[in-house]
Amino acid sequence: MFRFGMIFLGAVSVSGQGIAGPVPLEAPVQVTPFVQVQSNGEGFDQWVDGFRRRALRQGISAATFDAAFQGVTQDDAIITLDRNQSEFSKALWEYLDTAVSDARIRNGQRALRDHQSVLTQIEATYGVDKEVIAAIWGLESAYGAVRGNTNTIEALATLAHDSRRSAFFEGQLLAALQILEAGDTAPRNMVGSWAGAMGHTQFMPTSFLDLAVDGNGDGRRDIWGDDPTDALASAANYLRSNGWTRGQPWGVEVQLPANFDYMTARRDNERMPSDWASDGVVALNGQPVPNHGRASILLPGGHEGAALMIFKNFEVLETYNTADSYVIGVGHLADRIAGGGAIQSAWPRSDGALSGPDRRELQQRLRDAGFDPQAIDGRIGPLTINAIRAYQVANGLVPDGYASPQLLRRLR
Repeated sequence: MFRFGMIFLGAVSVSGQGIAGPVPLEAPVQVTPFVQVQSNGEGFDQWVDGFRRRALRQGISAATFDAAFQGVTQDDAIITLDRNQSEFSKALWEYLDTAVSDARIRNGQRALRDHQSVLTQIEATYGVDKEVIAAIWGLESAYGAVRGNTNTIEALATLAHDSRRSAFFEGQLLAALQILEAGDTAPRNMVGSWAGAMGHTQFMPTSFLDLAVDGNGDGRRDIWGDDPTDALASAANYLRSNGWTRGQPWGVEVQLPANFDYMTARRDNERMPSDWASDGVVALNGQPVPNHGRASILLPGGHEGAALMIFKNFEVLETYNTADSYVIGVGHLADRIAGGGAIQSAWPRSDGALSGPDRRELQQRLRDAGFDPQAIDGRIGPLTINAIRAYQVANGLVPDGYASPQLLRRLR
């Protein structure tokens, strides 16, 4: 699990700030055919020898290490994926078309029926809604159908030898060896994504060590096998440990009044739904949203897209994956699996999505125009959103903070 991974609106990117799992890519991406590995100066075999000494000092037995690394080589294709991932993006609505497709909803409802007793018990034990666990399962591995077949040790060793995020991935590699040392699985079964995420719910090794549980009582924490019980219980334990509130929605689609102050649509502006209702922000049926807790207004498609009132559980899902697209995908898929309706508001489908270079160009042009986002990193975070709002106010635009292709064209 990533905050493990971060999705840039559809492509996987490892941020390593929490660590659960990335959404599998829905289709092959076009990548540069060759990327030079930027190692720390050591050859791969030399690096493995040095890491072996470090791992043994950390309590890994020689037998466990040698069995795990048997046949392991550097996989340059993984480096290519790592270098190119953040440059590929989807607009939120395109991502949701796939993440919450009719087929994924049907498969989720079938999975819920087929595993009703297990998911009901998990919900009772961990206090996490069973539909949410099913939705995570659906997005992370298509309900177990796409768990990944990359050797986890080889993937993590390749990324640890590479210089871009060597410390992070060496830590994950050591954790993977600790999992093998504990006997939760065997090296031949430890497979997953190219970034090291594993099993039905795509846990990174450190997340596994911290929060995986034995859901079926067989004495092992097996998230890799065909029985999904341990993986589903582990995902529930992960959310509970990060503060999940049972019965609270992740978010609710709302309608905004004609005179809505878009400057108030900020994540740090949290109010009770009844207070939002006093300003005309209500559910689609015209009634105030129930007081599930303090909430803020999110405009993931700008003022021309759907408006969402989001609650604390939105933040909890962000610990699994930081991307708004992922969180909305999980939340909305859970609602649809439970029988809820589709998002009603239109999306600005004529808009494309900003690529990584586009996002960096947007930030640079904002800075050049006197609205400094503080960083030129391609990440549309609070500082960039504030810079966009300031630019929009200064130019008589709706200050929704939305990083749109139209905004970039205007800045150009």
